[in-house]
Amino acid sequence: MVSATFRFYEELNDFLPRERRKVEFTVPCARAATTKHMIEALGVPHTEVELILVNGESSGFERLLCDGDRVAVYPKFEAFDVRPLLRVRAEPLREVRFVADAHLGGLARLLRMAGFDTLYDNRIDDPTVASLSENEGRVALTRDRELLKRRGITHGCYVRALKPAEQFAELFQRLDLAASARPFTLCLACNAPLRAISKAEVAEQLPPSVRASHEEFLTCDVCKGVFWRGSHWRRMKALLESQGVSEA
Repeated sequence: MVSATFRFYEELNDFLPRERRKVEFTVPCARAATTKHMIEALGVPHTEVELILVNGESSGFERLLCDGDRVAVYPKFEAFDVRPLLRVRAEPLREVRFVADAHLGGLARLLRMAGFDTLYDNRIDDPTVASLSENEGRVALTRDRELLKRRGITHGCYVRALKPAEQFAELFQRLDLAASARPFTLCLACNAPLRAISKAEVAEQLPPSVRASHEEFLTCDVCKGVFWRGSHWRRMKALLESQGVSEA
């Protein structure tokens, strides 16, 4: 049996018992324990970790712990550029795409509104979320920390907020999504691309008040939904603008 001293930083402390937050603490480790094994055994999903320093040197998840090691564990940095350092993942995702667990339907719709490809089904199970994340390079979104500990998930995000609008704001800030947003390009219902359609083609589907007051429409070729700039669109636009996103 060996022992190592750990210190977790910033929001990673949310996963720890109160007495271990923002302080160093020493714990026993199995002889073959890796940094990943111990970090998750202590309650922190590996997907929340961006940088690990062991005895002051950058290390990966596979590093075997030795007796007396001192381990500092960091989340994503907002201001300090750690790109010159070795990260725990082989490479970043080139395109930000998501898969949301069964409890995040409201968040999934808001991400689609912002133009982010987001898979969601209210019957989706944890193995499917993990498989889609691994095989399609999607960021797994969940409030279940055990899901994020699954081996195949390399990119994931533990969602702390409870309400969809607050969850949306949280992700935009944590993942710096504003520059990648493409508002109102995806169907909120089925995640398929939207396209412009003439008023004449959808006139019979429109309520009389909408037919009289609107001229521009979008449609989804998958679910056949028709969308226009009504009160719901204005509420969504305001939410986007609160995150620094303007419609293209």
